[in-house]
Amino acid sequence: MKIRPLHDRIVVKRVAEEEKTKGGLYIPDTAKEKPARGVVVAVGEGKRDKDGKRIPLDVKAGDEVLFGKYAGTELKLDGEEHLVLREDEVLAVIEK
Repeated sequence: MKIRPLHDRIVVKRVAEEEKTKGGLYIPDTAKEKPARGVVVAVGEGKRDKDGKRIPLDVKAGDEVLFGKYAGTELKLDGEEHLVLREDEVLAVIEK
């Protein structure tokens, strides 16, 4: 299914966290929190300013981003969990 977010919204697919700590301990599923990072799948066209001109988004599809623990709205697309966020809910872009 294709999705096109509106205005300054983005669709993010969460990235799985590590199963094991640096010390070698395995983390059980019950102790894991939902990851606060993901990959941008789709972006909107941007907000409009007072004059009606579009303000483009700073993030683009394929960027890996960090977001707040309770940010966005969860939804399922093709059986996979995604998150719809406003661009201002993104805390940082992870550069590689």
